[in-house]
Formats: sequence, C-alpha cells, structure tokens
Amino acid sequence: MKKLFIIALIALTPLMAQVKGKIEVPYIAFPIKMGKGFDAVQANCLMCHSFGYIINQGRQSRKFWRGKIEKMIVHFKAPISDKDAKIIEDYLTEHYGNGK
Repeated sequence: MKKLFIIALIALTPLMAQVKGKIEVPYIAFPIKMGKGFDAVQANCLMCHSFGYIINQGRQSRKFWRGKIEKMIVHFKAPISDKDAKIIEDYLTEHYGNGK
C-alpha cells in the first residue's frame, strides 16, 4: 500500500506545478496554396492535423503522397473515399510535389 501511495504521489506531482506570469502559445501561420482539390484536403486532412504537417513533408513525389494518404486510411482509419483520395493526391502532387 505504501508503494502504491508513493507511485501515485510521484505520478501526480507534475499536476502541482505552477508558472508565474502569462503563457502565450505562438501562432504559426502556414502558407496554404489554394487550388482545385483544396476542399477535399480541408474536409479530410485538416480535421485531424494542421496544414503544417503537409508542408513539413517537403516537396515529394506522387508515390510519396499516395503512400501518405494510404497510411492515413489504413493505419489511422481516416474516412477518406477513393474519389477524395485521388483528388487529395492530385492536389498535393500539383502544389507540394517535386515533379516525380
């Protein structure tokens, strides 16, 4: 019982931490390229993560973007239809692709 109490106390200690002063979370504006297919990206991708996730991938090939979309569907269970997946792939390849 004593061990359980010590473990609980250690686990809950961070909840007691306090910070003096105002904490401000910085706003980061990601440059979004508008174009055909952006509505599908907004409806299917931006519901789970920011646009920064897409931009931080860098310019990539169509195969890379297709793989990312498939990963979101298969592993993360994103409810993206086949039609929207193709639209998103085309959008990402056109605006964030490397020409390959």
